Amino acid sequence: MIVKNADGSTGSGTTKPVRKTAMEYSSPSSVDEAVSLLSGATGTAHVLAGGTDLVVQITAGLRKPERVVDIKRIGELTTISEDADGIRIGAAVCGAEINENASIRAKWPGFAEATDLIGSMQVQSRATPTGNLCNSSPAADAVPGMVAAGATVTIAGPNGRRTCPVEDVPKGPGRTSLEKGELIVCINLPPKPARSGEAYVRFTPRTEMDIAVVGVGVNLTLDDTGTCTAARVAVGAVAPTVLLVKEAADALIGTTVDDAALDAAAAAVRAACKPIDDKRATAAYRIKVSGTIFKRAALKALERAKA
Repeated sequence: MIVKNADGSTGSGTTKPVRKTAMEYSSPSSVDEAVSLLSGATGTAHVLAGGTDLVVQITAGLRKPERVVDIKRIGELTTISEDADGIRIGAAVCGAEINENASIRAKWPGFAEATDLIGSMQVQSRATPTGNLCNSSPAADAVPGMVAAGATVTIAGPNGRRTCPVEDVPKGPGRTSLEKGELIVCINLPPKPARSGEAYVRFTPRTEMDIAVVGVGVNLTLDDTGTCTAARVAVGAVAPTVLLVKEAADALIGTTVDDAALDAAAAAVRAACKPIDDKRATAAYRIKVSGTIFKRAALKALERAKA
């Protein structure tokens, strides 16, 4: 049987008509223009930074945006700057550029290392840590690194700009706290305190180009006696969003980060985990491994703090 499709073409009776949905592509030159385009969309609108997640999702039919707003022509979003308030990384800055930045690698090596784990060299020349954050995968590598560093993001929207802790952006797999018309302008890394160190360590089934079974970021600050005075512990791939584990940090503060403190903090990390079973690991295995990966990250951060 020959049937006429919606576009006027003909095909066999077993072929279903294909519904084509128009998608508008825009490439604004300012943040205000980008906000206007996003807020004015009557359907779903998405920001395109590197596109390594979004383009794949559109191709696979997982996302069907009415409007895509490409932010790579916005100068403010494509630069890295530094002043007394810290380092600002534009939302469209790719991972390769971050890893070539001497100041970021010297002051926040854990964040740089986490970003460097995202895909291949080719992917890193496009992918951005802001996109890694907004994709909201529980296993995103850049996010625990940012959370451990105490990073914030600057968000622009119809009501102006606001600042938000990185850990408050993801709300679940594929979901963020951004409102309609909002986009992230930059990641803000704070000034690094003296005698502090941070690190990100992950465990994957393969050594390269895989998704974390567990990823842990640790940030420590020591006083002149070697006692920990501040700490942040962030764990990824063990819950719907990255976890900032205050109990683990509290177990380290006031100690010299000795074995007893590490054991107590590792127990707090395991207790905070709420993972699922999937093809990479069981929930029980993730919980067990999380304590070990935490200790590796903490010891690496401690070594850097003492350097």
